[in-house]
Amino acid sequence: MKLFLAMVVPDNTENTQYEKKINIDEAIFTRIAAGDMVAFEEFYRQTERTVYAFVLSTLKNHDDALDVVQDTYLKIRAAAHLYKPMGKPMAWVFTIARNLSVSKIRSKQKNDSITLTDMENDLNFSYVSDAEDRLVLQTALKILTSEETEIILLHAISGFTHREIAKSLEMKLSTVLSKYHRGLKKLKKYLIEQEVI
Repeated sequence: MKLFLAMVVPDNTENTQYEKKINIDEAIFTRIAAGDMVAFEEFYRQTERTVYAFVLSTLKNHDDALDVVQDTYLKIRAAAHLYKPMGKPMAWVFTIARNLSVSKIRSKQKNDSITLTDMENDLNFSYVSDAEDRLVLQTALKILTSEETEIILLHAISGFTHREIAKSLEMKLSTVLSKYHRGLKKLKKYLIEQEVI
């Protein structure tokens, strides 16, 4: 499993393969800024599922997540010329996605009115094609808080440090570390009990 399981049960081989899969050459943003549609499409294909999973973890609604993912890529395309190489291109992408997700939540003014059942039945997480990844994502969304899921995704997928996550989410570092470790323990315990791992 690539999406969450590698975070719960570390396996150096699997983690290395997953990191290579989302390894983005920062020069791609220069190409996108210059109007290179091939570069934009390449970047989209490499990152769309990861961005979708991240946005879904915040919004808990498939349709809203698709809207925000689309808006995220439009924003990336429009703002690619503003990207400053930092060694963590996915951190920049996730910052855009998170800001757009928060805006979506505010505009709807109904933070928790979407039920998990509605989300699970909504096209069965159509962007998550691997059955094991889908199961782990459903489990994470079911048993973890939104903050725990967001912190785990920000750290494991985008490469944010815990300190950067704390600053971004305006939390104490100790709170972020606590939520991160608590979330991983809950997820691992549940998956062991269900004999998934």
